[in-house]
Amino acid sequence: MQGPRGQQNPGDNIHETVGAYALGILDDAEATAFEAHLATCEWCAQQLDELAGMEPMLAALADLPASQGTPAIGESLAARPSPRLAERLVDEVSERRAQKRRRGMYLVAAAAALIIGGPLTVMAVNGGSTSNEAGMAHPTSPAKAAFEVMKDRVSATDPSTKVNAVVAVEKKDWGTHAVLQLKNVKGPLKCSLIAVGKNGERETVTSWAVPKWGYGIPSAKSEEAKSPLYVHGGAAFSPNEIDHFEVMTFDGKRLVEVDA
Repeated sequence: MQGPRGQQNPGDNIHETVGAYALGILDDAEATAFEAHLATCEWCAQQLDELAGMEPMLAALADLPASQGTPAIGESLAARPSPRLAERLVDEVSERRAQKRRRGMYLVAAAAALIIGGPLTVMAVNGGSTSNEAGMAHPTSPAKAAFEVMKDRVSATDPSTKVNAVVAVEKKDWGTHAVLQLKNVKGPLKCSLIAVGKNGERETVTSWAVPKWGYGIPSAKSEEAKSPLYVHGGAAFSPNEIDHFEVMTFDGKRLVEVDA
């Protein structure tokens, strides 16, 4: 777009914003900045007057495939810009729309990153199901993936509850990363994995909910219930400071104890 007095302005010159402003596709901050400029710029005011009422036509032009070129503007219009100006405005509208689409995609991606990379929360999975009923099930969950590569494991089955637990651990600078595989547990229950130190202190590694159909039930009819539960978390203890682990319900019942 040619600027005042026929001079070509840089691509980011505010004069170039007149077409986007006419179409109402600027965001609030951009529109406010342009209106402040418009109050002192006769050239932009003239261009805005020239574009008045042309928003539907320009919007249609911007939506056309590039191969069709720029259609001729009907002679019935009382006022219209030059062909060069129309072509530049079409390009400007198309670019503005593309920028808004990209901005929306960036926001979605940022939101996803915050959800995935935010503070550690319990991640309960059941061996690869994608059912929403299975909690936060995912075939490539970090808990299950970590469990499969961690070699330092201990396991136990409680003779009374028949609940089986396998705890895999690895040393970290901040303490111990622990992954629990749990089988033969039925719900509904709310449970925690507790690390009990050799000094008697107790730390909650992670907690989760067990749905009514349970996890790791060999005789179950659904794959969700047949598959084990995997959860992971951390403790401030180093591995050699832990005496044992306990799987406890929120109401104080111990389902299984695993020596460290």
